[in-house]
Amino acid sequence: MAYYTQHNPEFFSRRALVFIISVAVQVALFVVFETGMASRVMNVVAPPIQTDIVQEVQKRDQPPPPPPPKMERPPVEVPPPDVAINVPTESNTTAITVVRKPKPQVYAPAPRRVVVVGASLDLKGSGSTDDYYPDVSRRLDETGTALVHACAGTNGRVSQTPTIERSSGSSRLDQAAIRYATHARYHPATEDGRAIPGCTRFNVTFRLTD
Repeated sequence: MAYYTQHNPEFFSRRALVFIISVAVQVALFVVFETGMASRVMNVVAPPIQTDIVQEVQKRDQPPPPPPPKMERPPVEVPPPDVAINVPTESNTTAITVVRKPKPQVYAPAPRRVVVVGASLDLKGSGSTDDYYPDVSRRLDETGTALVHACAGTNGRVSQTPTIERSSGSSRLDQAAIRYATHARYHPATEDGRAIPGCTRFNVTFRLTD
């Protein structure tokens, strides 16, 4: 079934008018861009921007101010010392001047050196140690040497009991050595040749002889 559509001639005329106007606007725009009129129009609408170049004046570096002047102190002058020289003047006087001679210095004599000689055993006047050898020590074959310390007076005799400073290893021989030192004779100690009391040390040896 076919429908018949009736076209309104007023509708077509408005459409054609709109189409023609749009085509005309596009053609006009094309012509404007092609002929450069658009740039002239923009120059009229917006004036050109002017740029002014401002040159900054550079300030030259000024030299630094001069330093303040140095205040120099004047030199201190030290006055020279006053030196007084006393020059003896000749005196024309008739006064009598007494000149005393210095006393001679008396030197003390140097101390005299004292010579001291110690006491010693008188071997010739003391006899033999065999006289004091114990019989028991002889039978047991005991021998040895004892160091005796003895002090004698000015008469050459012991002034106190002698002592044993080093043992012989046998008490019997030590006692025999003390008896020998007690009865022995001594040369007394001397001081500048004068007899004085003194002490001495000597060995007393006991040994068997054939």
